[in-house]
Amino acid sequence: MGRFNWGRLLGWDRHPQHGHHDHWWADSRRRLLPSYHDESIESAIPAPQVTEVALRLRHLIEQCVPCELAEELVTRPHSKIITKKVIKAAKEAGGTANGACVVFCLLVNKRWWKHQALVELWDADLHNIRAVACEVIAKQIIESEDDMDYLLHSVLLKRYSIMIDGEPTPPANVVEKAVDLHALRVIGSSGYQKCINFLWRGWLVQDEDDPATFVDYKDKDNPSFVAHLDPDRMRAPMYQNITQVLISFVYLALYSSAINTVNPGGELDFIEGMLYVFTFGFICEEVAKFWKAGYHILGFWNAFNGMLYGLLTTSLIMRVIALSHSLSDPDGLRQHYNELSYNFLAVSAPMFWVRLLLYLDSFRFFGAMLVVLKVMMKESVIFFALLGVIIIGFLQAFVGLDYADDQVAGDMSFIIQAMANALMQSPDFEGFERFQHPFGLILYYCFTFVVMVVLLNILIALYNSAYEDIYENANDEYLATFAHKTMKFVRAPDENVFIAPFNLIEIFCLAIPCEWWMSKVLYERINDIVMGIIYSPLLIASAYFEVRTAREIRANRRRGDEDDDTIEEWEQMSGQVDFEADGWGKKVEAAKSNLEEDPAVVQIKKLQEEVEKLKGMIEGLSKALTSAGNEETSVGDAEENVANGEE
Repeated sequence: MGRFNWGRLLGWDRHPQHGHHDHWWADSRRRLLPSYHDESIESAIPAPQVTEVALRLRHLIEQCVPCELAEELVTRPHSKIITKKVIKAAKEAGGTANGACVVFCLLVNKRWWKHQALVELWDADLHNIRAVACEVIAKQIIESEDDMDYLLHSVLLKRYSIMIDGEPTPPANVVEKAVDLHALRVIGSSGYQKCINFLWRGWLVQDEDDPATFVDYKDKDNPSFVAHLDPDRMRAPMYQNITQVLISFVYLALYSSAINTVNPGGELDFIEGMLYVFTFGFICEEVAKFWKAGYHILGFWNAFNGMLYGLLTTSLIMRVIALSHSLSDPDGLRQHYNELSYNFLAVSAPMFWVRLLLYLDSFRFFGAMLVVLKVMMKESVIFFALLGVIIIGFLQAFVGLDYADDQVAGDMSFIIQAMANALMQSPDFEGFERFQHPFGLILYYCFTFVVMVVLLNILIALYNSAYEDIYENANDEYLATFAHKTMKFVRAPDENVFIAPFNLIEIFCLAIPCEWWMSKVLYERINDIVMGIIYSPLLIASAYFEVRTAREIRANRRRGDEDDDTIEEWEQMSGQVDFEADGWGKKVEAAKSNLEEDPAVVQIKKLQEEVEKLKGMIEGLSKALTSAGNEETSVGDAEENVANGEE
């Protein structure tokens, strides 16, 4: 992984980076994941050649999907549109030298078609179905590839660029591109998920000398316990995720202890001190993410964490202000600010518990539910936009009526509270009788009707639609969420994994005092030692499980199976049964249906064969009758000639 330079963040910049060109920013706006662009990384295949392959595939899809079609015709198995010939032609688009970039180019074409659907709304359905065709072809190519090493290292993990305005784009691989484009069919393919599983477990890691290349973890089949006690193993997304979950529970425990042990005098005890230290570490982590990837990574969870950390910071400031006053203060300011500090601390409790969902999305139940909530929040934008316009309009009307009554707008708080009650389905009609009766009451009835009957039902319909859309593809959505989480860890450019709040140790004990003057080799050595001490309990546990996994890998290799293979119940005796010898294979072959052709087409072909046979029989009978007639004619002529001779 590329090394994140804290010295550059602090203004020292021992290793200056080149400026980013405009296309990098244009491309990054389309990204959904935080990414760090290292300009030393180059495309595995020259960008002009990759672009040529992409244009070939675009022409292929234009010819294969020439008009608007039902999506089912393209996506169903044994499609008549995306046939085996089309898949074969797509594979050949890159030739023998550039075949590895075909799947990447198909995802590029998907983005092109999606963009064209937005700018050409009159042909949006055609462009969208072509984008779906790109995904279908890409999935077929991934799942039909037998060489797993080639698939993982060349097709999915090699980085490629295309040309835009005469310049190559930042290199990206298929794994990243599919997550960025939310290509569910590609993400749900077996080869892609095997790659994600290997990345998650740390079996595929970035080469230290070449960050653009992924290599196999060399000790994954090593049964030695000491070999796995390596701080670099903390780069594996699985171990980072486990550490974050454990830290989150510790953070929650610190908060629960702090809020349930109020200090009347306002002193900061050890528990509260640790709570604020953890919070400072998390704030530094958010700042580092923003520094590395820019505002493009800002999303719901960043805003959510920002609100939580803001409340905790406010609580700490109130506590410091309280401590600045003496206990004998006659005005009671110390007590006031101390209570205010605990009030801010108390209202953040729901956010502490909801925050756990951010780290539990690797479990299927929470992952699928978070996707539903995310889509619902996006759908809510329409509702809140309409609601904002309506509230502003009616609020201005109510304030105008109030001002016209006594030339003083003194009921603003009542108006806002009544409108909020109507939104929460608890309207108060009595208070509006004094607003220029009957105008105020009529307006409030109209506001209540619009909000409670129209807008809230629109919101319910949007939520229901989002829920149904997600749960129709619940498995693929979960796999996409898991891939997204994995790639967040893989894309992180830190060589030294210091998870918050341990990042404070990196900043204040390593980066600030040492990084700016120490050699890179020595600095990395010190980092490894510190990481080994910090993560020692987790490293011991992970080494134990990795030793067991190494033994399983060796057993699989002795049987000739894949490294991640597991023997299921139905596979335990499969080698002792020979279906060909006992005739069961022939019976199954005769009984199974032909799924590649429709039943109607099969019956028509059978009827055609029978008609051909009948036609042959009729032709044979006709020839036989003609031959018999000719023979009778010849016999008759011979008899007549004999009779004439006798006369």
